[in-house]
Amino acid sequence: MNVEIGKNIKQTKGFSAFVPTQFPPKGLSNISLPILLKAAEADRLVGKLDGITHTLPDVDFFLKMFVAKDAASSAQIEGTKATMVEAIEKNVGVAEDETDADDILFYIKALNYGAKRLEKFPLSLRLIREIHQQLMAGARSTQFSDPGEFRHSQNWIGGTLSSNALFVPPPVHDMHRALHDFEAFLRQESQVLPLLHIALTHGQFETIHPFLDGNGRTGRLLITMLLCHRQLLERPVLFLSSFFKRHQKLYYQRLNGYHEGEIDPWLDFFLEGVITTANESIAVSKEIRKLRDDDMAKVQSLAKRESESGVLILSHLFAQPIVTTAIIMKWTGFTRAGAQGVLDRFIGLGILEVRDKKETYDRSYQYTRYIKLFSK
Repeated sequence: MNVEIGKNIKQTKGFSAFVPTQFPPKGLSNISLPILLKAAEADRLVGKLDGITHTLPDVDFFLKMFVAKDAASSAQIEGTKATMVEAIEKNVGVAEDETDADDILFYIKALNYGAKRLEKFPLSLRLIREIHQQLMAGARSTQFSDPGEFRHSQNWIGGTLSSNALFVPPPVHDMHRALHDFEAFLRQESQVLPLLHIALTHGQFETIHPFLDGNGRTGRLLITMLLCHRQLLERPVLFLSSFFKRHQKLYYQRLNGYHEGEIDPWLDFFLEGVITTANESIAVSKEIRKLRDDDMAKVQSLAKRESESGVLILSHLFAQPIVTTAIIMKWTGFTRAGAQGVLDRFIGLGILEVRDKKETYDRSYQYTRYIKLFSK
């Protein structure tokens, strides 16, 4: 299917900018059978993943690691060098070197904000601006990002000027018209299948590029929010940023093709991302369940008092797999000696490892096997 999404129109200042046509485009009902079949397979796997997550004990703890992985991948697409582990280190206060891990932490903050806000507020342009505010206020940006505000000037992608850019999004006047169509499409949930609706929403948002900076991260946050809003997932456990990062060049190629009206290749790529990521998340969820059961059995083999505190700490480790003595003290209310005793037991059980062996005081410890499940 090839439809007109818009066209490049020469502006009074001499450069050409992409001006979207009315959205959704005519001909959207002519989606090819292979894409529809792929959408059905993707939908089946998302449903399977949603069912598996219901079997995970302490699922809200595990979610934090899924979110951290997506946040790291999404930030890395935009040039962030920090890793998921470095973001966890920074969050718990044990980072040794200065990194740009704040980019990842801001992403997590924005996603948590959006998910909570969506419980009582409709998915809208206002909510998208609020998410952008959470994402960009204080965050690193390539230019002034004007957090929470749609742009009042022309932006562009690639190149040093709008005249030599790879892509020039709509001028401000046309941007606002396109955003009006975009918001209406957000609510037209019966026009196309849910996953295709989300794919088109992401493609159109990146085409409009309504912020001075942070459009990619905001657009990828929107995917996760839509998956939950459309009730494809009860909890956010499917994140596409790692797939987009793995295939970053193709991701940009397919988005550029979308601007040119090549809808099917973009939909095919997006659905491939859903299928791949759903299968990976299903496999990770099964491994999490096995690891949790194995290590819980180790903890429960301890004496009663040690077992009770061990169960509490193990549950917390699934959300925060890097800890210090002070963190264990906070979780349990134990003295420093008592907290250190717990850490020593967890090391003896093969659950935790010492991270900085050179240090003799205020060491940090990590749940290595668990972290590796998200680092594959």
